[in-house]
Amino acid sequence: MKTVAPVAWKFLQGYPPETLAQVQQMLDGGRIGPWLLQKYPTAHGVRTDRALYDYVQALRAEYLRGAEPLSKVAFDGKLQIVQHALGTHTTVSRVQGSKLKSKREIRIASLFKDGPPEFLRMIVVHELAHLRERAHDKAFYQLCAYMEPGYHQLEFELRMYLTHLESGGPRLWNTVGAA
Repeated sequence: MKTVAPVAWKFLQGYPPETLAQVQQMLDGGRIGPWLLQKYPTAHGVRTDRALYDYVQALRAEYLRGAEPLSKVAFDGKLQIVQHALGTHTTVSRVQGSKLKSKREIRIASLFKDGPPEFLRMIVVHELAHLRERAHDKAFYQLCAYMEPGYHQLEFELRMYLTHLESGGPRLWNTVGAA
């Protein structure tokens, strides 16, 4: 009989039952938070929209030189993790005279202002990959793995962190009010 992820585990749906059992053991023992903090002890230093824009542009220049330019990159406090959106990429089209102008934007959930640099990179790589590949298909994930070789493991660990938060665990890299 196939085991499905509990409703509260919406971020881990699709993973094998054996993996879910291991996560359940860690969650029951309160070990997810300490494990993640040991693996990723420090938060990244990207705190402003301008710093995020520069960070994204540097990755874009390194891996996607021919991709469409980005007009805006920002942390978005309105982006809801519950809708499975860690970040979004959008194309905004506007009519200017007789021409249709389009602008590309990337928004990252504000939750990730406080997180390890590896998680931020994974999310940014994911959103940048959408500049070339619109669908979440094999080519998309190959591009993600090219830009971040540990992409799949980081995605899983980020999903574990979101499950930790959803089950009532504290935010781990919260630097609000820190000196």
